[in-house]
Amino acid sequence: MSNTGPGSPLAQPLQRPSAARVVAYVGLFLLGAVVGLAGTLVQAAWFPGGLLLALAGAAGLFLGGSYTTGGRGGAVAPVVGWIVAVILLTTARPEGDFLFAAGGSSYLFLLGGMALAVICATVGAGRQPRDGLARLGK
Repeated sequence: MSNTGPGSPLAQPLQRPSAARVVAYVGLFLLGAVVGLAGTLVQAAWFPGGLLLALAGAAGLFLGGSYTTGGRGGAVAPVVGWIVAVILLTTARPEGDFLFAAGGSSYLFLLGGMALAVICATVGAGRQPRDGLARLGK
């Protein structure tokens, strides 16, 4: 018996997200920006422990957002906030101030965070059938 027929929950049209889900995504976006800012400051302060702490915090938020909302959108929202914050912090200001030095730690933080974003969005909770009759992987 196929679970992709017209009466299947997987074949239903997409609906608008509820107000609570939108608020959750906005909150996760803001949390992602805060974690990106905190990670930027911590990764340079205590190498290599600060780098590992910053990446672990980002991974925890990305994966936690996915499991909290029950979908991959919960991982994407904090990832977008993290990337926006980190990209805005990489630009040099006219006064000459910047938060990222041209060292290996900064590049590991940027590339490691992006790799973790892809991993957590892929591994995170996706849309799964609700009933126990579905056999995934067949």
